[in-house]
Amino acid sequence: VQLQASGGGLVQPGGSLRLSCAASGRIFSINSMMWYRQAPGKQREWVATRTSGGSTGYADSMKGRFAISRDNAKNTVYLQMDSLTPEDTTVYYCNADFTRWGNVWGQGTQVTVSS
Repeated sequence: VQLQASGGGLVQPGGSLRLSCAASGRIFSINSMMWYRQAPGKQREWVATRTSGGSTGYADSMKGRFAISRDNAKNTVYLQMDSLTPEDTTVYYCNADFTRWGNVWGQGTQVTVSS
């Protein structure tokens, strides 16, 4: 199984981006799907989680600005990011907890917030 993240790019402060992460392969089923981010030289930081049942959780600094959603039929998780600031500039990673395979990371997608 693998996770393919997309949707990163360059956006001005105050702007929005929508990240996507699609799972493929012999999936069977997925429990939680998550987003993390990691800046150079820093530890990976949890951003948000969406469970298979629809429960969500956010890191405090993302509450009210970011929204995680999921299309279970497409095995895809999304991260809508609004009111972006330069501090949100970093690489974003998706992660999924596969029932059969355990925890899997996707490749990162770069988000740059700059004027």
